This record gives sequence, C-alpha cells and structure tokens, in this order.
Amino acid sequence: MSRIGTKLLLEQLSLKTISNSSIPKASLPFLRPFSQAPQRPAENTPASLSSSSASSQPKAEFAPLSVDRRSSVARDSQATGSLAKLGSIFSQHGQQSAFDLNPNDTSLSSTRATQEEPHHFHIYATRHNTHITLTNPDRTPIISLSCGNIGFRKAGRKTYDSAFQLASYVMGRITEQGIHLQIKKLELVLRGFGQGREAVTKALMGSEGRFLRGKVVRVQDATRLKFGGTRSRKPRRLG
Repeated sequence: MSRIGTKLLLEQLSLKTISNSSIPKASLPFLRPFSQAPQRPAENTPASLSSSSASSQPKAEFAPLSVDRRSSVARDSQATGSLAKLGSIFSQHGQQSAFDLNPNDTSLSSTRATQEEPHHFHIYATRHNTHITLTNPDRTPIISLSCGNIGFRKAGRKTYDSAFQLASYVMGRITEQGIHLQIKKLELVLRGFGQGREAVTKALMGSEGRFLRGKVVRVQDATRLKFGGTRSRKPRRLG
C-alpha cells in the first residue's frame, strides 16, 4: 500500500471516530411520546387488562378534574342559596316572590291577575286651579271637586291655600260619608306641576289624611309630555 492511500485511510477513520463521539445518544427521559392524550382501554378489552393499565397510569392527571368539579358544585350551591335568600326577603307578608327558582311555576302570574285593583285619588294641579277626584277601582268617580266649588274665584283658585283647603274638604267628606271604610288600597295619581300638587300632598301627610295615607300602595305621575305635536305658544316676556 502506498503512502498516500495509507494517509487517506487514517484520515477517514479519525473523522468517523470524531463524528460518533460528538453526537450524543438520546436518553429515554428526553424522548417525546407520539401522543399526549390519556390512555383509555378499548371497548372490547377484558376487565383484567383495563384494570392493569389503569393501575399503571399516574393518578395526578385526574386530580385537577375532581377539584374543578367540587369548586363548580360549590359555586352552584352558593348561587342557589343567594337566590333563595333574596326570595325569602321579598316573600314576606304573604306576597309571592318574584325570585322563585322554579321557572315553570305559574302561581305568580295568577296572583297578579287576581290582585285587587285599588281606588284612585287623582290630583290635577294646573297653574290656575286644582282638581281632586276620587274614583272606584273601575274608574267611576265618587267625588270630584275643584277650588271653584268651595268658594274661590278667579285668581284665588290658583293659590296654595285654596288647594290645601280643597284637600281638607274632600278628605273630610270621605270620612263623614264612610267612604274610607270601603277603601282597602289607594293609588295616588298626580298630574301637573301647579301649587296644588304640593298642597294636596302636604294635606294627605298631615292630620287631614290620617285615614287615607296608610292605604296608599302606589304613587303615579300622569303628567302629559308632548313629543313633537303642535307649536307651543310664544313665551310671554315683560319689559
């Protein structure tokens, strides 16, 4: 063998040893599995094989699922308890609660349908007069009076004092005729922003309305608002 062939053979052997020593072999802990999904037994696998495979699997993978399930159950129970507590608060005095946890319960709608309609105490306060009307639950009037019916004329009908005296007179007639005994519930209907609005309210809260104010179950503001409509009068400006 010539000198050149021997030299080439030695160089090839040295390169092969260097390449084999520089590339480390992958150990078992660093090998990536083909799939990371949890192992499950097949449908037709015998019970002995499935039990052995289940025992060989680590149980740490399923621990978070049980913790999440317990936390979700606890949250559901807390939400149900809070709704039940609200329902018990609003169901006092024999009234049906609007927070009933049963959505198929129709007793609430039937209770509203059979609820007794109250009497109505209308207060119509304009800039020039005050009108008071007491009506039955079917809206038929019982008493209807204004400041002009009790002796006030012209500019005297729009004052605070005339409205207060009107309220005292109407409530006195209601008491004398025994109408307050027939009234179980009363709805207060306010309309307008004249001086009589506050005057009648003060009379109702005073000694004149002691037989009626305890029966008020609802207060309604029936003041009419114009959306568009006809053109308003030009404001009067002096000077």
